[in-house]
Amino acid sequence: MGVSGSGKSHVGALLASRLGVAFIDGDDYHSPANVDKMANGIPLDDDDRREWLETLAGLIGDHRRRDASLVLACSALKRRYRELLRRGDPELAFLFLEGRRDQLRQRLAAREEHFFRGEAMLDSQLRDLEPPGEAEAVVCSIADSPEAIIEVFLEALPDHWRYGP
Repeated sequence: MGVSGSGKSHVGALLASRLGVAFIDGDDYHSPANVDKMANGIPLDDDDRREWLETLAGLIGDHRRRDASLVLACSALKRRYRELLRRGDPELAFLFLEGRRDQLRQRLAAREEHFFRGEAMLDSQLRDLEPPGEAEAVVCSIADSPEAIIEVFLEALPDHWRYGP
């Protein structure tokens, strides 16, 4: 979890590969209306995000019912969003990719072909962000390498989650 540009998709895909589990990029589940809003520089609000988060919670729940593990990349900016996602699996573990505004801005500027761009959009997410504490998530700096972030996260997980399904 984290704001756009924090590396959620990249780190998530690497983590899923390492664990041998499915990877889902939450951005792939935004409605066309949400994508259009973001592409036009209009930040999403709680109402825009509700259906999207409910869909993701459903995907998490589907995997849980099948006793299948997965890694999901999702901004999960607010505590209530994370609580909604936990409806799919109360044991859901979060990795918060934390970065400074200048780091995030630089990463977003380097993006090509992504609907989320612009400093106003980043500032909106940073305003909405309710950073989780260490009791709610494993917190890692985006200044660290993806491999180092994954190692820290795996070390913090309970044993039954470390090595896949």
